Amino acid sequence: MGENITTRGLDVLALPVGTQLHLGVAAVVEITGLRNPCAQLDGIAQGLMAATLDHDQQGNLVRKAGVMSIVLAAGDVRPGDPIRIELPAEPHRRLGPV
Repeated sequence: MGENITTRGLDVLALPVGTQLHLGVAAVVEITGLRNPCAQLDGIAQGLMAATLDHDQQGNLVRKAGVMSIVLAAGDVRPGDPIRIELPAEPHRRLGPV
């Protein structure tokens, strides 16, 4: 089971593992990795899975389906709530698929 949070102006794919996102007043999630898109997406709309994948200039697969995280603190999250980013201690680790 999972929940989705849509962000604007925040490149979540570029954040390192362990980044904490403070959502609204109380909720906190910690980013654990890249979401691996599922073929079931094509059941929603043909070509949707392909739209969540790309390749960089070196030919490496780039996942654009979002990130996975764990909940550290529960709380209500509403449209328009602020998101505060707390980066982990360095050295930072790039996100990988989970």
